[in-house]
This record gives sequence, C-alpha cells and structure tokens, in this order.
Amino acid sequence: MRLLFQWRNKMNAVIVHESRGRIRLRLKQTRMSLKQADLLETWFQQQSGICQATVHERTCCIVLYYQCSKEQVLDAVRKFSWQQAEQTITLPAHSSRELNREFQEKLVGKVVMKAVRTLFLPAPLRIARLLWNMVPFLRRGLHYLLRGQLKVEVLDAFSIGISALRRDFATADAVIFLLQIGELLEEWTRKKSVEDLAQCMSLNVDRVWLQTSEGEVLTPISQIQAGDHVVVRVGSIIPVDGVILEGEVMINQSSLTGESVPVAKHIGSNVYAGTVVEEGECVIDVQKASGQSRYDQIISMIEQSEQMKSVAENKASNLADKLVPYTFAGSLLSFVLTRNVTRALSVLMVDFSCALKLAMPLAVLSAMREAGKEHITVKGGKFLEKVAQADTIVFDKTGTLTRACPTVAKVIPFIDQSENEILRLAACLEEHFPHSMANAVVEEAKQRGLAHEEFHSKVEYIVAHGIASTVNGATVLIGSAHFIFEDEGCVLPEGTQEKFDTLPEEYSHLYLAIGGKLAAVICIADPLRQEAAEVLAALRHMGISQTVMLTGDSQRTAAAIAAQLGVDQFRAEVLPADKANYVADLRAEGHTVIMVGDGINDSPALSEADAGIAISDGAAIAQEIADITIAAESLWELVRLRQISMELMKRIRANYRFVLGFNGGLIGLGVAGILSPATSATLHNLSTLGVSLHSMSPLPKKDLKNKK
Repeated sequence: MRLLFQWRNKMNAVIVHESRGRIRLRLKQTRMSLKQADLLETWFQQQSGICQATVHERTCCIVLYYQCSKEQVLDAVRKFSWQQAEQTITLPAHSSRELNREFQEKLVGKVVMKAVRTLFLPAPLRIARLLWNMVPFLRRGLHYLLRGQLKVEVLDAFSIGISALRRDFATADAVIFLLQIGELLEEWTRKKSVEDLAQCMSLNVDRVWLQTSEGEVLTPISQIQAGDHVVVRVGSIIPVDGVILEGEVMINQSSLTGESVPVAKHIGSNVYAGTVVEEGECVIDVQKASGQSRYDQIISMIEQSEQMKSVAENKASNLADKLVPYTFAGSLLSFVLTRNVTRALSVLMVDFSCALKLAMPLAVLSAMREAGKEHITVKGGKFLEKVAQADTIVFDKTGTLTRACPTVAKVIPFIDQSENEILRLAACLEEHFPHSMANAVVEEAKQRGLAHEEFHSKVEYIVAHGIASTVNGATVLIGSAHFIFEDEGCVLPEGTQEKFDTLPEEYSHLYLAIGGKLAAVICIADPLRQEAAEVLAALRHMGISQTVMLTGDSQRTAAAIAAQLGVDQFRAEVLPADKANYVADLRAEGHTVIMVGDGINDSPALSEADAGIAISDGAAIAQEIADITIAAESLWELVRLRQISMELMKRIRANYRFVLGFNGGLIGLGVAGILSPATSATLHNLSTLGVSLHSMSPLPKKDLKNKK
C-alpha cells in the first residue's frame, strides 16, 4: 500500500517499501542537491526512535531504520520542513557525499576514456598519448634512483620504460592505466577515511556561556556570532576561535599541536576551538563562530601524525621498501639464467610494496571509520593495536560503571534552610562544571522548577575535590568529604553529629558548606549500569585477564559494588594522582593497560594508560586527553572496540600472508615463462586492488552479550 505524505514547502513523499523496523520513502521531486541530501539525512538521524537514516540523492529516496512505532516515524516525516531544518542544522563545511560524488565521476571517467581510446583512437595517437603519460612515472622513478633509493616508483618506471622500449605499448598502457586507477582508489579511500574520522573528532558542543549585560546566559552554539563574548571555565572545551579578553588560563592544545604540556594563555592570546582549559577561566572574544577551522586542523593532524601509526603500519611500510631491491635482484637473476627479457620483465612487473603500503593503512583507517559508526572515536591506529594487546582494563566508577545520569535521592539540610534553597544554591555552582554528579544536581533543580540565577561572585573548581565560591560575602563550598572537612577545615553545626553519623550509606554524598559550617548533604543515587557485569564477563571471554575498579568511595561501599560487578581488584578512596600511579605501576609490571573514565580527575590516569578511553558525556578535558572516546549509552561499545581491534590485527596478518604468497607466486610463474609481463602486471594490480578493497570491508561482528 502506497501512502502519500504532503510535506511543507511544497514537498511530498510516498512509501515505496516497508518491513519491520525499516521504511523506504521516495520524494516526489526529480532532483535533489547534495546539500539537501545531507540536510535530510542529518535531520532524520536526530529524530527520536530513528537509529539510522540513509538518503540516496540520485533516486531521491530515504531509507529509515527505527526502533520506535511506525506512527512515530510517520509523524517525524510529516513534521519535516526544509526551512526549519536549514535553521536548526549546521552542516559540516566538508561533505562526504560530495567527496564520494567527485571520485565516482573521476573513476567512471577514466574507465570510459580507456574504452574510447582503445576502440576509436588511431594507433599513432594512442602511442603519442602513452608517451606523454609515461613522463610523470619516469620522472618519479628517476628522482628516487638519483638519490640512491630503490622504491616502488623505480619499479614502475622500469617496467613502463622497458615495455615502451620493446614497443610493447599495450603492456605499458595497461600498466599505466592500472597504476592510475590504483592511485585514484587509494586517494579516495584515504580521504574518505580521514574525513569520516575527522567528522567523529569534530566538536560536539551544543551550548556555551554567553556574557551579556544581564550576566551569563546559556546559549546555543548556533547563535554565537563573531564579536560575542564567551565564558569558558576549567575542564571545558573551547568552542570557538578567538582572543582572550579577561583571565589567564592553562590550555591543553595537544589535539592540534601535539604539545604534551599545557600552554599559558593571557589577555590578548589567541585560542582555538577544540582545545581545553586545564586551569583557570577566561572570557573569549569570538573571531570565528562556527569553529570550522577545527575540522581542517584535525585533517592535518591525522595526515601528519606519524606517531599515531600502529606498529603494524610502520612494519608494513618498512618491509615494502626493503623488498624492492629483492624484486630487482629477482628480475636480473631471471634475465641472467634465461636470457629472456620477457621473463625478466614479468618479474619486474610484480612488487610487494604496493599492496603492503596500501592495504595496511587502509585496514587501519577503515577500522577507525567503522569504530566511528559505532559511536567510538579513535585518535590513531596505534591505540587500536594497544586495545587488541591489552590484558588489563581499569575503570573509574562514577559515570563509567554507574549510569551516566545519576539522580538526587535526598537533600538533608544541616542548617535552617529549606531543601529547595539548598538545592538552588548547589545547582547554581554545579552547572558550570559538567560531570555526572553535577548534572544530577542541576537536573533535580530543573525538575523542581528551581531557577538558579547567578548570584555568586566567582566559581573556582578544585580538581578532584569540589567547587568554591562566595555568596553574600560568605564562602560556599561543595564537594567531597575530604575537601570540605580535611582540606577546608569545615565543621558540623552544633547538635548535628548524630544526624551526620546516620547518613544513608547506600548513596554517594555531596557536601555543601557555608561560612565554614556544613549546610547540607546531597545524596546521589548512582546505580550500576545494567550491562556492566555482562560487559566485564564478555571482556574476559575476549582475553582480558584482569579487571580493576578505582573509586573515591569508602572501602565498605567500594567492596559492595565490586562484589556486584565481579571485578578482580578494586581500590577505594583514591585521588587523581593515586589513579595515575596505579596505572603506571601496572604498566611497569609488564601489563598493557586500558583506562576508562569520564571526569576531570580521571585525566592523569587516562594519559598514563597505553590506551585511555573517555565517556562522551563526561568532562571535555577527559575526552581531549583520552586516546579513544565511546558514547555514554552502553558499555557494550567497549566489547565492540575490542572486537574491532582484534579483528583488525587478524586482518593485517592475513594481508601479510596473501601479499607475500600471491606476489611470490606471480614472480615464480613469470620466471618460468608461464605469465607474460602484461598478465603479471594485471594480476599484480588486481591483487593489490582486491586486498585493498578487502581491507576496506566491514570487520566480522560477533554477539557476545549472551556469552559469559
């Protein structure tokens, strides 16, 4: 049954096919621009209940995969408006769809032109064109030869040049065509993989604090314009390019510059989107509102960051270069033994370098891209390799093994103020520093309808301890017991000792102090993730031999949680330095360690681990420092990450075996005179193309949710 939907702005669509959880729609229009396709796809992917949307611009079709009711999907279709979508969606400056269209047209053009030349172009013109196309290959080969470097470009130049000198123009033309196709596919795949990865690593900032005459206002990033003033505090990501107007800060710029040490920035200093404030706070005069420069900076980082390459990639590149002289030696030996130029040329047409240099990086980039589709952002191939090798995984508890959105269970006043007044004050301080427990306080205030306008003078975050501010001349503190009582020396109000001693132990506690006295305790219900125990069991099934939980909770609370999870070890009442030292000790013992965390206080340990994994809705600095970021929805992404990493290493080993075995066989057949040079070149290039396409294919996926 075909149903017609009238869309606003004179657009309509019909259902052409549907099945359980999937529906295909065709727009009633003859053409769709690439921008429209990107806009449609982005809009539908943001709709609740729709898990995947694919738009085919050539056929004007939309395929929607959904986990909600069919009526919900149809309602989303009816609500669509081009005008509203254009106002609410900011498309990236670089479109993957546009990149694909560009290379598809180039590839089709080359194949069509090859056919036209072969069928219709006179022989003299074909030869003249061949000689012209030979020049770049000969120039590159000569360039390396004069520098004493035997690389694959020298092999290409020799094989093409010798074929032309023997007047075997068909073979020379076939080799050039296959090399051009290979170069085009390599460029396309690399650009696509890098751009997909860059999109995953681009900013994901929805709202910022805008400084206005009435105070600070939480404003959508899409409304920020050049000339606006944005406030950024410790632990937050800088969402725009700009210049510091007020304040002094320490900025972590490692994602853009590779600097491992934070950089001091003061009034007049330039700051860039995507960097993170490690210390202090500042007001930024916005220069580039969209932060699009961040995208180009990431592209440059990925392409130039050699230290991010895996050991397997570097090994393949080095082995490829080392094998080139042996190919030359084999060709020369074949000529000496057989006195047959054709057989020698057949060997020269084959090399191991192309496939090794192309297939390994493509396999890694494709695995990183596949991880991105699973909401896992990986910043370099070497981290996938470390995840595959890891034998130990260390978890922070709060916001990692527990739900990403804990809730306020109780507010227990210790002074003569109402729960709502205390909660209002706590939310006013906590909203500046996104963390799972801070989010719980802010959300509870919102649920109770408590407006928490800014009435404090200044907010200061003390890493791993809490927040300090001043309200009506009195110092206000909120944070851990260690921070409130030991560091700041706060005391209990008279007559409240018994009340304090009977605080419910099943909750985590936030302590609020005013003027040196405890004002309230906010009890946070932080239940474990339902999937946590099963994920740990699945990771053990995949070779992780040791699981560890680190937490700032008391020893008794930590022991109870550890028993529920079934972790091998746990450490309670730990500070950030303790976490980092513990990870360092594990590595010193010879373990390959993964650290998983979400908060500012997890940052040192994330840096210390072989592979640091941050939760996407945690602190921005944790995501910036981490090598890998996973979405907050489910810890099963850790299992998928381990699968991708292990399957990648398996694929790389299989690529080695195939490249060495197949090309070695071609050389043997060439020496025996069974294969001609043209056939050797064709089979060699086709095998390179085949192993590259295989490297780009999806990695096997196994369901381990029911395996313990």
